[in-house]
Amino acid sequence: MGDTRVGATGADTGLGDAGLADVRARSDRAPDDGRVRVESSPVGPIVRPPDASDLVILYLHGDRQLAASPESAVDLAERLALRTGAVVVCPRYRSSFPGALDDVHAVYSSCQARGPVALAGERLGAGLAASLLVRLRDMGAREPECAVLSSALLDLTLDAPSLLFNAAADPGFDIDELRLHAARFAGGADRTNPLLSPLHANLHGLPPIQLLVAGTDPLLDDSLSFAARAAHSGVTVDLRVRPDAVSLHPESVTAMADFIQAWARAARP
Repeated sequence: MGDTRVGATGADTGLGDAGLADVRARSDRAPDDGRVRVESSPVGPIVRPPDASDLVILYLHGDRQLAASPESAVDLAERLALRTGAVVVCPRYRSSFPGALDDVHAVYSSCQARGPVALAGERLGAGLAASLLVRLRDMGAREPECAVLSSALLDLTLDAPSLLFNAAADPGFDIDELRLHAARFAGGADRTNPLLSPLHANLHGLPPIQLLVAGTDPLLDDSLSFAARAAHSGVTVDLRVRPDAVSLHPESVTAMADFIQAWARAARP
């Protein structure tokens, strides 16, 4: 696998104009060696498949600690790029609200310079993707073709019953630790702010959304409630609940790729 490095920034810094220009400039360069290429850029890793199409997938990483680096998403991004033919951008973003949302919004705007964009994310990254949909809709800005939300953290009030009911099914889950990280991320913001907790937003007018979640996931109720509210608002929703993470993970990239390809094609004239 090639690794072309063109610069980097710290994980908690804002994304400046130079980094965004770099995404635009290099997004037109496809690998010529038949392999997926992972490039470092000021905004984060960029994964390019052979013969890349004009579609860009903005993939927002996230973990249970509301942290991690975008490099943690590269393996999934490589598989997603191969299945879709899209360039996959894994951006860094700040570790607090609203800076994190501002960062992913800036990278999204840059990605639009190449062509159609799809959003995808996991946990906090999925929540940021949903928040970005709400912000773009409210601004009257062009929205992505679709979004995929995996094990999404969509309500930072952390009131969902599944956080307690499913805790025993996940030995690595610690509700007290999650509350601590959520408080740090939210800062002084109202936890019901729809741009922080998109489950509390008006969901009318959003593009098609796929939600992937395991039945044993402590965040299960976030996906179920969001899917119900989005469907009631006239949004096209593809909700997939698998019994557990073991059965969800093997098919997640295929499900994401099929959904993104279907809606990216449908959106074109």
